[in-house]
Formats: sequence, structure tokens, C-alpha cells
Amino acid sequence: MSDITHTSQSQIDPDDLDKNFSDSPSLHDVLAARMHRRYVIKGGVGAMTMAGLGTLGLSACGGGESAVAAVVAPPAPAALNFKPVARAKMDRITVPEGYTATVIYATGDSIDPNVTEYANNGTQDNFSRRSGDHHDGMHFFGLSASGMPSASSNERGVLVMNHENIAGTVAFLHISGQTNNPLDSNGRQRFPDPVGTLPRPESEATKEMEAHGVSLIEIAKTSGKFGLVKASPFNRRVTASTLMDIAGPARGSEFTKTVFSPDGTQARGTINNCGNGYTPWGTYLTAEENWAGYFSCNDASPSPRTPREKNALARNGISLNRTGNNRWSSVVPADSSNTLFKRWDITADASKPADGTGDFRNEHNTFGYIVEIDPMNPSSKPVKRTALGRRANEGAWPSLAVVGRPLAFYIGCDSRGEYVYKFVSKKLWVAADANRADKLTVGAEYMDEGTIYAAKFNDNGTGTWLKLDLSNPLVAAGVPDSTRNPGGYLFANLADICVNTRLAGGAAGATRMDRPEWTSVNPKNGEIYITMTENPDRGRTDTTSSNNIPNPDVDASNPRYWLDNKGISSQNATALTQRGNVNGHIVRIREDGDNAGAESFKWDIFLFGAQAKADAGLDDVNYQANVNLSGLSELNDLSKPDGCWFSRASGILWIETDDNTYTDVTNAMLLAAMPGVQGDGGAVTVVNRPNGSAASPAPTADKSVQTFMGKKMTDATLKRFMTGPVGAEITGVAESPDGKTLFVNVQHPGENTSASMFTAGMFESNWPGNGSGIAAAYGPGGASARPRSATVMITKDDGGIIGL
Repeated sequence: MSDITHTSQSQIDPDDLDKNFSDSPSLHDVLAARMHRRYVIKGGVGAMTMAGLGTLGLSACGGGESAVAAVVAPPAPAALNFKPVARAKMDRITVPEGYTATVIYATGDSIDPNVTEYANNGTQDNFSRRSGDHHDGMHFFGLSASGMPSASSNERGVLVMNHENIAGTVAFLHISGQTNNPLDSNGRQRFPDPVGTLPRPESEATKEMEAHGVSLIEIAKTSGKFGLVKASPFNRRVTASTLMDIAGPARGSEFTKTVFSPDGTQARGTINNCGNGYTPWGTYLTAEENWAGYFSCNDASPSPRTPREKNALARNGISLNRTGNNRWSSVVPADSSNTLFKRWDITADASKPADGTGDFRNEHNTFGYIVEIDPMNPSSKPVKRTALGRRANEGAWPSLAVVGRPLAFYIGCDSRGEYVYKFVSKKLWVAADANRADKLTVGAEYMDEGTIYAAKFNDNGTGTWLKLDLSNPLVAAGVPDSTRNPGGYLFANLADICVNTRLAGGAAGATRMDRPEWTSVNPKNGEIYITMTENPDRGRTDTTSSNNIPNPDVDASNPRYWLDNKGISSQNATALTQRGNVNGHIVRIREDGDNAGAESFKWDIFLFGAQAKADAGLDDVNYQANVNLSGLSELNDLSKPDGCWFSRASGILWIETDDNTYTDVTNAMLLAAMPGVQGDGGAVTVVNRPNGSAASPAPTADKSVQTFMGKKMTDATLKRFMTGPVGAEITGVAESPDGKTLFVNVQHPGENTSASMFTAGMFESNWPGNGSGIAAAYGPGGASARPRSATVMITKDDGGIIGL
């Protein structure tokens, strides 16, 4: 049996890889029609809210305020009361008139009085006590004046945020960029070419690992504005080296045993933390996303690995001959007993025990989980909750907590052609658990036992949650033998399913979606929103993607492909022709019976991403009828919705973008939307023209698909609220409980800086050092500063609720 091989990932963003070699059915194979009607919210939802949610306002352990606020449904926003900002390509932040943006925390900032302020010139280390890079998902946990958890506090809190990556910006962390790490084909130190041979310096690799992970920082108001409390005992960093417990079915299993942890109960570090979540008992959830790219693997042929191991590696995007991003495993540490670097090499040593206890062949199996962190206990150890499954996790957002019902956590898997998941707890919700002091014990009760489900979106607007355990005959039968999966894959036990969840989703027949990313739950009615960022391979059924995997055709829940032209931008020196699902969409789900434990649901597409008009020379009549289905204008058009988040204070749905397809027109942005309800639109037929397909040769006829979309947007129900600096992604959002302070993360400005620019002391962006669009320039460097990821605090000049 030959090894599974894939095109080298060294030049490809891991987000863009399609690793799904499942033969799961596409939705166009299901031809059922439905009588679509407006979904009417009846008394069941209100009764659920009052009976299940109104009891959470209990006193905190040890006295004081409630640690978790009474979950009261916010009003639907009556109106988005701000003037929308225009599309912009400037190297600045832009917010509406009457608002002020202020940077409060940026890459390299010290969180310790004993650590010097950041010079932003690559000379400093100790990132275990500094802000990491690539600020991403975040959450605000309130503190009372006495330092107790307080969900109603608007004066003080612990702000917890992810630091996803260093891709595209790692050069800025060092004096002269990375040492002994080759550049990519665009001259950027982003995804290294596997020809590097010299060891990376230990000091550089340590800094890079510490720049990943999570920040927990106390912020408090001074003169009415939040700022960092540098001496707070709550301040800490969780990095790619922090010791963690492995919990759930994979704990102690054959999959997690390494020479560092022979019993398979501990792991070191968390990596590529993108989306996030929280729990009703007051802990933070960080999601490990594209972790696969960090590992080197140089297994000789024939490899000592079993066919099952090879198939599992391939399904998760790891080939048997690759060099990991940043080449951390090449470090020769001063202390020869230090294995923090060697662990990134998962080559199987044939002379070591086959169970993995003699090397790091299983190290990759200790990543890819939802990690729970207690923000109120700085000495607590983070826990990897394996029962929720392993994948390229994009957050884990909780369902509404209803007494006597299970909790669910909704999770996207961020790669093209992947699945939407949920985990349903075995334990039913008990309101008193919201205020227990032993938070990680509560987490074990709700998150170590339960069931993983993957979503199947039917063509008639209904859906099924497919159970991923051995009670499902399809999962028990395993993945069949195929040319892409020689020998197939048979699941041994629940731990196997929790580690190889993507394989189980394919075996069950889940629907392959257009890069499922963030999930969010409407606190008013429990509906779930899931961003589908993009898929330029949608419709490419007669050829393969960058990872040698056939792509699905259009279907009801992924109904569009079209032709789009992209002009010259800082990301591309020449004009591009783009096809497939260029701009993405947002799917909305309502669980049957409004029960998070339901095994069926209804769905529609809340929003279709699109530019307002077709590019010059293209058919705008067709474009308006079949691409810009949500009726977007120049005041609210968007591309690649990456994240979404609900304000509990205002009811606004905030939509974040991470764009590389519309940057010839505008930088990434944040938009405010009025959410509506599932089913408030109707059925629509999308006609896909042959020239929009990425297939080669192109189709010879139109492809028509019926889908179900939400009510069309207007300039009053969807507005652009913010644009970011050049090269940046607008991502994680959080707020103070009163909704009067909005926190927004700006990730990787200047990420397209080339090696020649860097050498000349020039950067794609100089934000936030240049001070553009913010209350004051932030950090050293001024107009020529190295760019930094940063957290922005947005306030309304009249002191009101943001967006209203």
C-alpha cells in the first residue's frame, strides 16, 4: 500500500487547504422540495427563556455579585443609528462620526511592571510576559471592585484574547527577520519552503512560540476609559509551551502518548488559536485551528506507521515528508534535555516503541482541541476538552443555557469542504453551576461526556445532526477504501472518533461546506449563525484542489459560483480572475423545538457576501439576480465574512471580515446587522453561469440551484461600521456589559510586507504607530513604525450604546 502524498503545503495558507477525501454526498443529490413558510416565534421560546434562563442571577460563591449574569434576551435593535463608513484602502482605522477608537493593547506590550515597554524593533524577548501576535477571538469577564467575578461590572474586568499566528508578521518580531528560515515565493517570511537546513536560533524560536496562545489581562477604567492594569495578578500568558491537562475520551489513549507524557494525560501548549467561546460557568474557550502546519515529518519510505495512522495524518493535512512552519524542530537547545523544540518533529522512529512513548510521533494528536481556561484563577492549568472533537476548530459557542436541558457548543472546521459540528453535553444544565468556584470541575461535568454531531443540510431547508459515535452504523462501518484513502479507516473506540473527528464526519455523511468558520448564538432566540468564508473551488467537480481532493458541486447550502475580477492591490501585483464562491455567506440554523439537544433543524442563508455591483465589463443584471442576492449596496457590501458575534446589550449582530478577494476596493471591515429570524425570507433559485465555475474545462450549461435565504438587507438593516488598516483582518469582538465600550481586534496589519521592503525599512502598513484613525499614535516608530496587531476600544462620544 502506497503512502498518501499531497502537494507541499509550504507555500499555501493552511486555511485554504481542502483536506477532505470523504465521498460524503452533496446536497444536490437530494431533490426534495418544501413548502416554505415564515417561521413564527410562538410562546415556546419565551417560556424557554423565562423558565430556563431567568434563574441564573444567583449570588457568587463567597458573596458579592453574580459571576454569570441573568441571561435576559436583548431587544432586537430598533435601528442602527449611525452613519455608515465608506469603503476605504487607507492605512488607518475608520469609525462612524461620533465615535472614537483607541488602541489599548498591541503586540509586544508588557503585562508585567518588571518587563520593559516594547521598543518595536525586534530586540526584545520574554513574550511570556508580553502580548502575543495576531490578536483574534476574545471575551470580557467582569470583575467587581473587590476582585470577584461580576457579570454586570462596567468598570473592571479580565479581557481574554487569542493570539492566532505569526504568519506574515514574524519578521517584525526580530531585528532582521527570521534566521535560517527561507522566504516564500512572494518574498515573505510566512510559510517556509522545506529546503532550509541550518538550525533556527533557540532565542528566536522561543519568542515565536511565546507569541502564540492566549492573553489574559486586567483592564479597568480611569477617567471613564479602559486601560491595562499592568500589575494585576490576573495578568498571564498561555503560550505554545504552557503545560496543560488532556481530558475526555482521548486522555490516556493510544493517540496521546509521547515520550514527554507516556501515560497520554498531559500536553504542552496551544497553537493557532483563532475563534473562541465561553461557558455559562464563566470560563474561556480557545479554539486550536490550523495546527497541522507547525509539524515536521520525515518518515522514511516505508514508514513505520500503520496505514490507519497515515490516513489519519493525511486527513488532517500532514504529509509524511514536510517541514513545519517556522522550523522550530530544527533548534538545537542549549539544554539537551529540553524537548520543547524537538516535539514539533513527529517523525516515527522505527527503533522506538510503536505506542509512541519513545518519540513524538503522536505529538500532533495533542493539538486540535477546544481548550478551557479559568480566567479568575491564574494558577489553574488549562484543559484540552477532547470530547468536543478534533479538527481545525473555529470557536465553540454555547447554546442558551436552559435548566433541565443539555448544553450544546457549536463549532466550525476552517478549511474548504469541511463540516459544521456541535457537541451536546450528557449532563443537563443546573442553574447553580453558573456560580460554582470550582470552574474547571464544572467544565469536566459538561464537556468531558457527551456526543459530537456533524450537520447534514438537506435541500428542502431542513437539516439533520448526524451522531458521531459507534451507535451510528455509518460511523461504525468506518471510512471505505478508496484511492485517496487506501485501506479505509475503521474506528476503534470513542477516543478514536474524538481524535479523528473529520474522518467520522465524512463516514456519517455530513455536508461539505464553504469553509465553516465562526459560530455565534443569538441570545434573543437561540438561533445559530455560522460564517462560510469562501471557497474558490466550489463547483470544481471534474478536477482537484490544491490538495488533490475533488471538490463538491453547488448545492442548496452552498449555492453560488461566479466570475469576479480583482484589480492590483498590495496583495497582488497583477490583476486576477477569481471564480467559485468568492465572497462567502452566513448560514442560520434554528434547532427543532428550540432544543440544543435536537437532532434536526431548519436553516436558511442569512447573508450572501458580495460586492455591490459586478466588475466593469461583466453582466451586472445577472450579477444582481444570482450573486448579490442579499441586495447589498456600497454602504454595506462585504467579502469573506470570517467572524460573527452578538451584542447582548444591543442585540446587534457584528460581522467581521478577513479579505483577500476585494482588497483592490477596500480593506477588511466590521459591519452591524439586524439579525431577523430564521425563515423570514423565502426560496430563491440561483442560476450559476459556466464562466463562474473553477472547473477545467468549464461547464457548458447553467447550473440552477434552489436555496433558502433570509430577508434581503437594506441600508438600514446592514451597515459598515469600521474599516481597518492595510493588510489587516478585523476579528474578535467583545463588549462591556452595558454595551457602551466595544473591543475589536485588528490582526496582522502589514502582513504582505515583502523581504525587500523589510530590508529597506518599509512596511505595507505603519499602524498603529502612525496614529491614523485612533485617538493617539500607539507605541514607538510614528509614521515609519513596524505594524502591530492590536485591540481597539471603541466608544460613543455621547456615552451611549454602540451602534444604537
